[in-house]
Formats: sequence, structure tokens, C-alpha cells
Amino acid sequence: MMSKLLLICFLFFLSCSHLLLSSSFSFSNSTKICPHGQALALLQFKQSFSIDNSSSWDCDYFGGTTSYPKTGYWKEGSDCCSWDGVTCDLVTGHVIELDLSCSWLSGTIHSNSTLFLFPHLQRLNLAFNDFYGSSVSAGFGRFSEISHLSNLVSLDLAWNYGAEFAPNGFDSLVQNLTKLQKLYLFGISISSFFPNSLLNRSSLISLDLYSCGLYGRFPDNDIHLPKLELLYLDGNSNLSGNFPRFSENNSLIDLDLSSTNFSGELPASIGNLKSLQTLDLSDCQFSGSIPASLENLTQITSLNLYHNHFSGKIPNVFYNQRNLISLYLSRNNFNGQIPPSIGNLTNLRVLDFSDNQLEGAIPSSVYGFSSLSFVFLRYNLFNGTIPSWLYTLPSLLELDFRHNKFTGHIGEFQFDSLEKIDLSMNELHGSIPTSIFELVNLSSLNLFSNNLSGVLEASKFEKLINLTYLDLSNNMLSLTMSVHSNSMLPNIQALDLSHNNISGMFSWNVGKDTLFYMNLSYNSISGFEMLPWSSMNTLDLHSNLLQGPLPTPPNPTFFFFSVSHNKLSGEISPLICKASSMQILDLSHNNFGGMLPHCLGNFGKYLSVLNLRRNQFHGTIPQTFLKGNSIRTLDFNSNQLEGLVPRSLIICRELEVLDLGNNKINDTFPHWLGALPKLQVLVLRSNHFHGHIGFSKIKSPFMSLRIIDLAHNDFEGDLPELYFRSFKATVNIDEGNMTREYMGETYYQDSMVVTIKGLELEFEKILNIFTTIDLSNNKFQGEIPECIGNLNSLRGLNLSHNYLTGHIPLSFKNLKMLESLDLASNKLNGRIPQELTSLTFLEVLNLSQNHLTGFIPQGSQFQTFGNDSYYGNPGLCGFPLSKRCTTDEVLEPSQEIEAEFESGFDWKITLIGYGCGLVSGFSLGCLIFLSGKPEWLVWIIDKNIHKMIVRNKMSTHRRGTRRS
Repeated sequence: MMSKLLLICFLFFLSCSHLLLSSSFSFSNSTKICPHGQALALLQFKQSFSIDNSSSWDCDYFGGTTSYPKTGYWKEGSDCCSWDGVTCDLVTGHVIELDLSCSWLSGTIHSNSTLFLFPHLQRLNLAFNDFYGSSVSAGFGRFSEISHLSNLVSLDLAWNYGAEFAPNGFDSLVQNLTKLQKLYLFGISISSFFPNSLLNRSSLISLDLYSCGLYGRFPDNDIHLPKLELLYLDGNSNLSGNFPRFSENNSLIDLDLSSTNFSGELPASIGNLKSLQTLDLSDCQFSGSIPASLENLTQITSLNLYHNHFSGKIPNVFYNQRNLISLYLSRNNFNGQIPPSIGNLTNLRVLDFSDNQLEGAIPSSVYGFSSLSFVFLRYNLFNGTIPSWLYTLPSLLELDFRHNKFTGHIGEFQFDSLEKIDLSMNELHGSIPTSIFELVNLSSLNLFSNNLSGVLEASKFEKLINLTYLDLSNNMLSLTMSVHSNSMLPNIQALDLSHNNISGMFSWNVGKDTLFYMNLSYNSISGFEMLPWSSMNTLDLHSNLLQGPLPTPPNPTFFFFSVSHNKLSGEISPLICKASSMQILDLSHNNFGGMLPHCLGNFGKYLSVLNLRRNQFHGTIPQTFLKGNSIRTLDFNSNQLEGLVPRSLIICRELEVLDLGNNKINDTFPHWLGALPKLQVLVLRSNHFHGHIGFSKIKSPFMSLRIIDLAHNDFEGDLPELYFRSFKATVNIDEGNMTREYMGETYYQDSMVVTIKGLELEFEKILNIFTTIDLSNNKFQGEIPECIGNLNSLRGLNLSHNYLTGHIPLSFKNLKMLESLDLASNKLNGRIPQELTSLTFLEVLNLSQNHLTGFIPQGSQFQTFGNDSYYGNPGLCGFPLSKRCTTDEVLEPSQEIEAEFESGFDWKITLIGYGCGLVSGFSLGCLIFLSGKPEWLVWIIDKNIHKMIVRNKMSTHRRGTRRS
């Protein structure tokens, strides 16, 4: 009986449902339920915009939806309730939902827009359009005056960059939309404090305020929003606060505070977020350790703590987080080892512990990582061998272990899914495993700076057809190539095999149409069959055994070409000038000869560096330079060039380095170069320059000059006091607040030779704080100008082997950064100023062969100088000389000096002998500055250089004569 009754009820239900559906269908198709006024308002709204498919490009790319012009199907006279994006109330016909997202709309929403004539609207979605310049607030202010707007539960204006709220507009909107459940304002400019009233909306479900210009402090009070599932505050860099405290009664699923200024420690209450699936705190200022309550987040799928200040050990809290897919803990200060509970994350796809201080070995017994695709452990202190389970991951796409201390051999990969491998900067040894050459999907292989060895056969790379980047530099690998081998690596773009054991002719047929960067420097390559690379723009062949004529770049798009430190010879063909895009051309340290092509000075407006140092070129320097050129460095040092300094150099307004040293140039001092605003280095040493140098028509010449070397010429007259007063680049350098950099480009740095007591030392890089003046071995006369003492950032001063007279200026006590002072072989007289003992950086001092008298100052760096610093001054006495001082010769120390010795040694004096000085301060200066230690606290002078200096001192002492 009961079954029959149920059957009857079911049939009755079907019958009623059919009638209802038929009635509804008939009603919606035969009756226009949309009020005429609302249809007209919608059409007017449509007419206020243009249609542009580029306005919704981000919808296709980020939104996961295909965009199309919804309003294009709106037709006058048809029922607006049937239009795309329009939803009406079935009873009243009022428009209650308007979804015009991804609709190609382009234009401005004006305050009188008909959009604001729909008082029954409950949901409005205008996302992914282009309302650039729209001021949303004015119109929505009108909204707030209509009581029916209290029905609006969802508002989506996301991805309309350039639209904005006027002052107080956002507050007004929030206060009036009392039933708001979902608010998406992604990218809309609010420029406001976070309104506290939003945290009182118990109906709130979703709140997306990404990159809205919020500022100030996020409220510290507890959040009681039981329905809130999504909270996005990311991208508001001026919004600060602590991690929000949520009550236990919460439904939060997604929380994103990334790229804000939130700080402090994570509270234990984070464990209340038991429904949380996504937590993104990247690029914030959080610190402290991770609380153990994190283990309560059992539903978490993505945890991102990237780039904060977290410290301590990574807690062992991952036993119950089996849903975790991505884990980002990189760029923090975590230490210790990887916690064993990581092995429980069987669904993990991304593991990123990079840029921390983690150490120890990677756990060796880990199973079940079948989905792990990305493993990033770079820049840590991991050691030991790479565990075998990493080679067996079936889904592995990227493996990045660079800059650790891994040892042992690289194992054989069991699957060919890998796309990127980076094991560089470790201590791995042995040969490259065979399995790597079977990874057909590999696009990037980075193994540089290890101890890998063995012979690579070029033919092994045949299967790596997708490889675009290959760096095997700084190893001990050799390469065998077949001249007639087929073209390989058809998609290779960058190839670095530098610092290896590759020898003989290079004939590897690789990347003929795609290779744009190749570095083969520091090998023993003797030549090339050809340079076939049509897309090449960077070719570095320096420090090899190349012989014969200069290889000609195969295309005019080259912008970096270096063959320095080889054995190339012959003349430079004018064809080199066809490389009109060339930026850096380095032919230095070869055996090139002949005349320089006249086109070298003007073959391209992009040329930045032309380095021809240490060759055998003769004739004159090119006399014409292209107007508006970009030349930054010209280095013609150590050739046989003669004639005059080209006057056309005056148009090289970007010139920073001009090195014409060690040639046969016969000219007067090029005072007109003082007009070049960026000139920092001027080297004219060992030429035939002559005459006086103090003349200038320029009011403040050489304002940027900080390195000048005029040694070994025939200059005469007084020292150029005008120039000394103008050298502003050697005065008051604020080293504490300036970035230490080397002169040059990202890939290429300038070099120079510095002479210290006759010993030439070549620095491959020049620090931007290095300052030196060398006017030695000329015919200057007169007294040393007191104004030199104003150059208080000067590192080196060499006025030796001239005819200078008078006293050592007392103003030299102001040269607090001075590391080398050479006044030898002059006619100076009087006492050595006691005040020079305050120069605590002074590493090299040579006052020999003068007419100085009296007591040699004691204390500070003067305790470290030997006899050779003073010999040839019969009137000097005291340590370290054997001649003792009489009572009349002893200089009474100043009260200041006495005070320094009353209670032992002054803090400066206790550091004597620890100044790295000129030699180490600049050849190894990068290491010092990167470590943040003052150079005088670090003793890193190379022993061989010290031996050379000692030998030079001894030989100079034995000669005891003035150098010619």
C-alpha cells in the first residue's frame, strides 16, 4: 500500500514539474519582463564604451575564461533579461545581476553613468575590462543613497588597472553595502586605511583587496568572521600589522598577505585555521620561529613563507599535512637540517628551501614522492652525496642544488622528465653521467664550478634537441669534436665551456642559427674551422692559444667580442667596422700589428669599450670619433702609437677611462680633456708628453677624475695646483653609504696597472672608490701644494723622481685614506711631520733620497716601515735607522700623541699591520666589501706579491741612485 502511495506522489510531482517548466518557458519567451527604462539604461551604458579585444587580454591569460564582447549581442527591442550577462528577477523583471566581466569594454565610468540606475542589483561583475581613469567612488556614492542597494551582496571590479576610488569613496561604499558577502577590487586604487567596519560584517565570505594601495596598520583586534573563506591583502606594500588573530570559529580557506609590510612572529593561534588550504606570507617582514601549532593545518595545500626573516630550525610538523602540494620556505634564515616529517608529504609537487643556512645531508630514506616536480635547495650549506631517491622521481622537472657543498658523483637519472638541472658551485667530481644525455626534454643544464672531469664526446649531445642553456664552465672537462659531425643542439642559445681543458681546433657544429652567447675563455683552443653562428652577439674567446689573423665576427649584430690574451697576429681588417652593433671589442694582449683602421673610432654609435692594450700597433690613433658616440673606455696602452692625442676625443661625452700609457705619443698635456664630465681615469704614463700642465680655460677641469697617471714623461714646471683643487672625486667619498662596484659593464670590467715603489701590479678590476695620483719620473719642481691635503679620499700619491723642494706639507695629515705615499728622489727638506702617524691606512711609504732631517716619527703604521723607506737622508735618525738621535734632533711629541700612549695603545695603533693596503685593498677588495668588514681589519695580502715588494725594496736599496 505504501509503495503505491509513493508511486502516485512521484507521478504527481513529475506532472507539476512539467507544467511549471512549460509555463516558465512560455513566460520567458513570449513576455518581455524587462522594464523599458532598464533596457534603455543598459543600452546607454553599452554606448558609453568602445569595444577593444585588448582590454580583456588578461582574462584570457589569467582568468581562465575566453573573453568576448557580451554587449555586442544586446539589441534594442529585445528582452534585456535574455541578454548576455544580464539576470532578472523572474517575478518583477528587475535586473538583479550584471556580469560583464571579460567583455572587451574600454572607456571611463562617469559619475552620471546609467550603470547607477539599477537599485535592485544584487551582483555586479565588471572584472577584466579597461576602465582606466575611472573614478568609481562618485557613482557608487549615488548608489549609497539608494536604500535598495543594501541588497548588493557581490561586487567584482577586479583587473581594471587604473580605475580608482576618490578620497573617502571606499569607506562610503563599505558603510552602505551592509549585506556584502563578496568584494573583489583586485588592482583598483583605493589609497586608504583598511576600514575597521569591514571586520564587523559577519556575512562576509570573500574579500580581495590585492594591490589597492592600502596603507597604515591592519587592525590588531581579533577577527570574528565565521563565514569568511577568502582574504587577499597582498600587494599593499605600505600596509603593516601583525598576523591577524582568527577565532576558532572560522571557515578561512585562502589567506594571502604577500608583498605587504606585515611583521612580527607567527602566533600560536595560527593553528585555529583548520580549514586553511592556501597560506601566502611571501615578501613580508615576519620573523622568529615557526610555531608548532602549524601542524593543525591539516587541509593546507600551499604554504609560502618565501623572503621573510624566519629563523631557527624548520619544525617537524608535517606528519599530518598530506594534502600539501607546494612548500616555499626560501630566502629566510632557517638553519639545521631538513625535518624527517617532510617524507610524509606524499602529494608534494614543489619543495623550495633555497637561500637559507640549512646544513647536513639530505635524508636518504624518503619514499612516495611520486608527484614531486620541483626541488630547490640552492644557496645553503648542504653536504654529503645527493641521495639516490632523487634520481628516481618519475615526475621531476626541475632540480636546483647550486651553491652548496655536495660531494661525490652525480648519479644516473631513471626518468627522462627533467627539464632543468642546476648542480653548479658544489664539490661534485667524476664524469657527467650518461643518463643526462638521454634527457630529451632538458632545456637547461648547469654544472659549472665543480670538479668534474673526463672527456666529453660532442656526439653525446645529439639527443638534447630542446637544450637552450648549457654551462659546464670551471671544471676539468675536455671535448672531442668531429669536423664533419652533424649539427647538434638545434635550439641552444647560450653555451659556456670556459675554464676547462678544451684544446685544439674548435669545430663543434652546434646551434648554427640559434646560439647568441658563447664563452670558451680560459682553455687551450688554438683555432676555429669557421665562425658559422648567424645569431651570435656575444663571443668570449679570451685566454686561449688562438693563432693567426683575427677571426671576423660572422654578423653585424655582435655586441661583445673578446679575443684578449691569445697569440693572434697580423693587421686588423677594416671589415671589423661592419659590426655596427658592437659595444665591447677587446683585442688586448696579442701580437697584432700594423696601422689601426681609421674607422675604429666611428664604426658604431653603440661602441662602449675599445681595448687594444699590449699589442704592436704603430702609427697614429684614429683621429675622428662619431658624434653622439657611447664610448666609455679607450685603452691603447703598451703599443707603439705616436703623434698627437686626437682632439676629436672632446666629443666623447661618455668617456670614463682613457689609457694611452706606454706608447710614443709626443704632445703637450691635453688640458681640454678636463671638459669631459665623466672622465675618471686618465693614464698617459711612459710617453713623450712635455711642457707645463697647469693651464686650463675651464673653470673646474677634471671634476670626475680620481685616477691620474702621468709618470715617466717630460712634464715640467710647478705641480698643477689648479687641478688638485678641482679633483672633487677624491674628496669626501662616503664609503659607508655608497655601493662598491667595479668600473665597467655587467660582463666586462676595466683593468689598469698601478706602480708601487717601482713594482707594476695589474689589477683586473677597478673599484669605484680607488683614487690615486702618479706624477713620478718627470721634471716637476717647486714646493708640494698644501691643497693636496684636501684630497682626503686619496688612496695613493706618487710624486717621486722629480725636483720638488720645500717641506712635506703638514696638510698631508688629512689624507686619512692614504695607503701609499712615495716622495722619493726629490729635494725635500725639513722634518717628517709627526702628524703623519695618524694615517692608519698607510701601507707603503718611501721618503728615500731627499734632504730630510730630524727624528723619524714613531707610532701607528710608522712602526712597520723599514730602512728602505728613509735611506738617502743623512739627516734622519731614530728607528728603524741605526743612527740614534741626539737631544737636539728629538722632536717633542704633541700632547695628543702622549695621551694616546698613556694607557697603552690607542685603538688605531693596536691594529697596525692589519691594513690590507693598496695591494690587497683593491685586487681583493670585492671580498672585503662583500663581507662588510673594513679593509684594515683583514690581512689578505698575497704572499707572492709581498715577496716581490721585498725583493724590489732590496734592489732599490742596493742601487741607491735616482731612477732615470
